[in-house]
Amino acid sequence: MEHTPPPFFIRGPTPFVRLLLCSLLSVAMLISDARYKYLDGVRQGVAIVVYPLQRLAGAPGTMLGRIGEFFVTQSALRTENARFSEQLLQNALTVQKYKALAAENAHLRDLLAARQRFPESTVVAEVLYTGRDPFTRKVIVDKGAQQDVKTGRPVIDQIGLIGQVTRVYPWLAEITLITDREQAVPVQNLRNGLRAVLGGTGNDGQLELKFIPLNADFQNGDELVTSGIDGVYPSGLPVAVVSGVERNAAYLFARITCKPVAGVASHGQVLILNREMKVPERPVEEEKPLRPKKSRRGS
Repeated sequence: MEHTPPPFFIRGPTPFVRLLLCSLLSVAMLISDARYKYLDGVRQGVAIVVYPLQRLAGAPGTMLGRIGEFFVTQSALRTENARFSEQLLQNALTVQKYKALAAENAHLRDLLAARQRFPESTVVAEVLYTGRDPFTRKVIVDKGAQQDVKTGRPVIDQIGLIGQVTRVYPWLAEITLITDREQAVPVQNLRNGLRAVLGGTGNDGQLELKFIPLNADFQNGDELVTSGIDGVYPSGLPVAVVSGVERNAAYLFARITCKPVAGVASHGQVLILNREMKVPERPVEEEKPLRPKKSRRGS
């Protein structure tokens, strides 16, 4: 087995000498670069060569940072979007409240203006409930006997007649609207002065004149107001406008439909007129005695 003996003499400079030479070279390069700027070109060349390597080495870190920033930005955007959506809903609710208050304020101003037209005492009431029976047109207001509300009192809005007080509680009152089937209002045609009875149909947007002869002078667009007969309603309150006239010779009476002019089912505040008309009692009709029938004798 062959064996090569180690070299007997060590060739080359020692490590200390190498260190010393490198140190001197480094000091010389630092002095020449600091005073004479000899290495600027070399530094720029090295920077150009090393720059792609630096970019390649930093690419993973940059990519990870951008990915993390992307997800953080998406999460922040979702959170901010949710916050803005919630704020938008709150603002929309606030705007709707302001609109409702503005409409209610305008309606109350109109009611106060209507209130000044009547010298008698009036009561402003707010609608609380609707009637439980779906086949009737009734509402409950927040004024009752404690506010001197009595049965039979007419109820209006800023435009015209909407109903009549039919039941009174200590702090509440029931109002039967003119569109109720059991309700009837004596009216008068402004165009020609004809009087009639206007009845409800159970529909909030429709009324009907009762027992009108076929030759009666009613036309589309005629304005109907309260006639004041029987002393229940004051005369001159706007009630309805004629919207349809049908005359059929097969029937005894014409079918005349009308549309209420007041907000029968569209307002939250109404005006109760505490107006009591003292009308003399209706005279008692004397019953006519029955005439005895003559007996027929046979021939």
